[in-house]
Formats: sequence, C-alpha cells, structure tokens
Amino acid sequence: MASEIELVDVQAGYGRAAPVLRGFSVAVPAGSVVCLVGPNGAGKSTVLKVASGLLKPRSGKLLVRGRDVSGLGPQRMLAEGVALVLQGHSVFREMTVEENVLLGGYTIADKAKIAERVEFVKDLFPVVADRWRSLAGLLSGGQQKQVEFARSLMVDPKVVLLDEPSMGLDPKATSTIFEQVVRMRDAGAAVLLVEQNARRALETADIGCVLDLGRVHISGPASELLADPQLGELYLGGRPAEPPVAPKR
Repeated sequence: MASEIELVDVQAGYGRAAPVLRGFSVAVPAGSVVCLVGPNGAGKSTVLKVASGLLKPRSGKLLVRGRDVSGLGPQRMLAEGVALVLQGHSVFREMTVEENVLLGGYTIADKAKIAERVEFVKDLFPVVADRWRSLAGLLSGGQQKQVEFARSLMVDPKVVLLDEPSMGLDPKATSTIFEQVVRMRDAGAAVLLVEQNARRALETADIGCVLDLGRVHISGPASELLADPQLGELYLGGRPAEPPVAPKR
C-alpha cells in the first residue's frame, strides 16, 4: 500500500546538541493508524515536529505521497495535506466552537467548500455539532480535543499528526478520543499517533513502532506488538491484565 507520508533515515535534533533522531524511518499508509511508542526522550514528539515542518531534518528525507518535501515549513506542509494536532489543549477558550473550527479553514477561499467541510466534521464529531454555539472554554477536556480534531480536518488533510491526544484526560474521555481516532482513519486519513498511553494506543493502531534512542527498535502489526510479553514488560507498562478466573464450585 502506498504511503501518504514517510520519513526515511532521518537525523534531527535541536541546536548543536547530539541528534535526537538517529536514522529514523517510518511509513504511514493511507487509511491507517501508525502509533509511535517508547520511553520519554526516545524522540517521539521530534518525529512529529519533522513531519509537520516545525523542525528541519539534518539529513534523510521527508516524503509526502512519494514527493520529497524535506525542509518545507509548517504552512507549506499544511498545503501538502499534513495537519498537526498539538499536545495539550489549543482551543481558544473565549471563542465559540464554531469560531475555533472555522479557523482551521482560513486558507480555503471557496465558501461552498468550507460549508462542505463543516458538515463533514459535524457528522464525524457529534459533540462539535451539539456544542457548535458554545464557548470552547466551557467544554470538557475530551470535548475540546474533539474540537481540535475537527479544526485540523477542515483543510481535508491526507495526513493527521496527533501528539499525545489523551494527555490529561480521564479514562472515559480517553476512550472517546481513541474512538474518534479510528473514525478519522475510517474517513480516509493516514494518522501518525504519538501517545504515552502505549497499550491503549496500540489497541487502536494498525501498525506499531517502538522507538528507543532515536531509532525504531521494532515495528509491525500493532496486535503482534501487544502480544509480545517482552515488549510489554519493557515499553507497555507490564503484562496485560489477565481475564478474571471464574470461582470453582
């Protein structure tokens, strides 16, 4: 399957410090979720900075649908169809949900296209439609994150980069957010997901990549990574919970 976005043998870092990414490669096929997991400092968020154009790689290539876009800035990457949803909450709290979402379409001149995308995101994220006229600051953390998702999809991106979308959310909101990630994938987006909640993220993903020291330690179908007990102990917070045993009679 062709990749929507691909990083090939990328080295990247900050200032004159040693590189954070050291020969990193990943490919994200269309209509799939690829999840990056690993310990703090492994380079996960740096991958998204390179992929979104916020950080220029020192070497290697960034490809979008096979075309070399290495070194393009974030606005150009957005025009290439790559949208980034930042870590934490980035809604404008004193603005309505409608105003926040419409900001995502500020580069679209065609009003009919804007109206079409509004209906698309309202259908994809029902809470956005339900709270359309509400101040964004009155929404819960999980609801605000869905507004951010909707805003990112206004430009009809082919690739969505998600940086720690469940950060700070309670378990119920976290489950909702991962359900919405699947809905974005099913709507056709290629999703590159960075997430500290590694086990839950891999349950959602199609492909998993474990990063360590700036390189891919192992990658493969997410279900296979979840089933690997050694990876579970090292990177996923221990073994999965065993199902309860029925009491003997």
